[in-house]
Amino acid sequence: MDRVFITIGALSGFIAVAAGAFGAHALRDRLSAAMLQVFQTGATYQIYHALALVGVGLLLGRFSVDGSPFLTATGWFFVAGTILFSSSLYLLALTDTMWLGAITPLGGVAFLMGWLALAIGVWR
Repeated sequence: MDRVFITIGALSGFIAVAAGAFGAHALRDRLSAAMLQVFQTGATYQIYHALALVGVGLLLGRFSVDGSPFLTATGWFFVAGTILFSSSLYLLALTDTMWLGAITPLGGVAFLMGWLALAIGVWR
């Protein structure tokens, strides 16, 4: 599972950097300042959690011989959070479809659950 999370984290980091650059350069003149900020928030949270996901993979590989249910849950919560939070913000900014903003908090809850699971997993 450690390689899975490191790989997903690395790919997510790649997407986050590409999205950030796309937002800063290609969307600067196409989106309002508010929607550009929404897009950049998605990229920012994605890069943070991409790095965290790599860290979870390293923790699993270093400290867990048989795997850890809490660390494994952490990884999947971070993946779900990225999909729900960052993707909804990207789509909201690009399409101006306001109901997508209702999905964003679900991603935030997944991020919170991931951080809590990480704390429990490392403590155990």
